[in-house]
Amino acid sequence: MPKRILQGTVVSDKNDKTVVVRVERRFAHPIFQKTVRRSKKYKAHDENNQYKVGDQVSIEECAPISKDKTWTVVSVQA
Repeated sequence: MPKRILQGTVVSDKNDKTVVVRVERRFAHPIFQKTVRRSKKYKAHDENNQYKVGDQVSIEECAPISKDKTWTVVSVQA
């Protein structure tokens, strides 16, 4: 089964080897057909503490690393 890859923005890098990434999704409201924005935060593994707040990154699903961390940072978006 393929691993999911999501794009988002780093909103926190205060934890050691962990970044918090906000991923935003857009969809049409089922009744009003207005575009709605929803966001969710994911904790992702950052082995070398190289990603900083504001970076656009891609995260990939992985085996659980801790209670909350099941994602790892793959790359920075240009």
